[in-house]
Amino acid sequence: MEEITRKLFSLQDEKYRDFQIKLVPGITKEQMIGIRTPDLRTLAKKIASNHDTTSAFLQELPHKYFEENLIHFFIVALIKDFDECINQVERFLPYVDCWPVCDQASPKVFKKNHKKLLSLVKNWISSDHIYTSRYGMRILMNEFLGEDFKTEYADLVVSRMSRKGEAEDYYLKMMAAWYFATALAKNWDQVLPFIEQHKLNPWTHNKAIQKALESFRVTDEHKEYLRILKV
Repeated sequence: MEEITRKLFSLQDEKYRDFQIKLVPGITKEQMIGIRTPDLRTLAKKIASNHDTTSAFLQELPHKYFEENLIHFFIVALIKDFDECINQVERFLPYVDCWPVCDQASPKVFKKNHKKLLSLVKNWISSDHIYTSRYGMRILMNEFLGEDFKTEYADLVVSRMSRKGEAEDYYLKMMAAWYFATALAKNWDQVLPFIEQHKLNPWTHNKAIQKALESFRVTDEHKEYLRILKV
């Protein structure tokens, strides 16, 4: 929508754009406006408060600008009805084409609907679309660790990453490593066997250990043991 695009350009910071473009693969300078995330979130809340504007904007896919995609997912994350939120998430995921857009949206409504969410997460993880799969892994990490963890959930990530091994997409391997590092911090006893038994490809295995070693949530004793498990 032209009105929203104008508002986005009114928040433009070209120096920030020139810095950020180096961090986002596959996005050209012409596709990025250059807006800081807090400003985008504030604008998303304003847009979401107007039902007609929100409805029109969410229907307008694909978007031209990176920030329009971010705003889109921020608005979707604010939807309070679970079924409507899921409908909008699944409608948008095929258009997600970079990790910053993929990683920003965490709908609050997910926390109250884990039973409904789980089957959807499984489908997302199994997707051939890299960022749909990455999104599924991230939601699994956000919502199904700690008391909600089961080893079969970690198996979902292992199964997805076994398709191509070392040849799998870099950003999907990074997400799998992030998932296992976080899982080690929150569910050490249940997750450690996945590392001991080398269920991940070597690159992802080592990256998961590296991320765990960098984590403040992993004890020094556990870190010492992880260091001898590198391959």
